[in-house]
Amino acid sequence: MAIAKEVMTKVIQEQPEDASYDEIMRELAFERMIERGLEDLRKGRIISNEEVEQRIHSWQK
Repeated sequence: MAIAKEVMTKVIQEQPEDASYDEIMRELAFERMIERGLEDLRKGRIISNEEVEQRIHSWQK
């Protein structure tokens, strides 16, 4: 895994020159969410689509 500063620099450099602070922050947050999800996947911390569906249905009762 890349060092956090390297990932952040890459994300920032990929933004258009006129990107706002908020847009850059959203992209950084999105990148972090993706990395966390991939880490969960690698560590087996996942649930099936069926389990998600069951949980959603239980909330609707």
